Amino acid sequence: MNTTIISINANVGNNDNCQPQMMTSLEIAELTGKQHKDVMKAIRNMEPAWVKVRGRNFALSSRTYEIPNGGTREVPCYQLTKTECLYIATKFNDEARAKLVLRWEELEKAEMGRRMADARCLPEPKEILRLADNIIGEGLRMLNEDAEDTLTATQVAKTFNMTVFHFNEVLRDLGIQYRRHGHWNISDDLAHRDFVRMRTHVSYSLKGLKKVKHYMTWTMSGLHYLNARLGYPNL
Repeated sequence: MNTTIISINANVGNNDNCQPQMMTSLEIAELTGKQHKDVMKAIRNMEPAWVKVRGRNFALSSRTYEIPNGGTREVPCYQLTKTECLYIATKFNDEARAKLVLRWEELEKAEMGRRMADARCLPEPKEILRLADNIIGEGLRMLNEDAEDTLTATQVAKTFNMTVFHFNEVLRDLGIQYRRHGHWNISDDLAHRDFVRMRTHVSYSLKGLKKVKHYMTWTMSGLHYLNARLGYPNL
């Protein structure tokens, strides 16, 4: 059985090209003290629910297993990601789950050390920035979706031929908005009328320090309201 464990561990650690780490059902059986056939049965029983939610089957593979007479035979097994393993482990007892979680922790620490030692696994700095831009951009798009068609204070001020400074001061004097902690906020009695939406902006300093700014923008309903309050004809 020791031969099998060595073979499996080598396979799990073989993560060239930065592929996700995998663990076979053979090692799961070895770690949890279960019969491999029982682990395979549990995986097959849980697979339909996984397919329904995740949309794909577990990866079926095989491993070469040394038998006592000196020969070898192919043993079918499943090859699972960490998430898939932990899903399967929901059917195990507490001790078996703990062993599996700790094994994954060992594998991830070893992989982190390998990646730090192997610079080939790290993208070029420009590629890292490109990937980060894509992730941040998509996050901001989702975060700002409600404020996509709104107008900033600067844009609204221009419709009244005002500077944004003058515009904000006028709205403050009229009790439409107030300033707190460096941000303009709509007055409490107008907060429920969908006149404004919050927008988020992210920028970085030259040293890579992230700056997040939240600011108020105006909806078309809000612009109509401002037209009426400031004595301009409604749009």
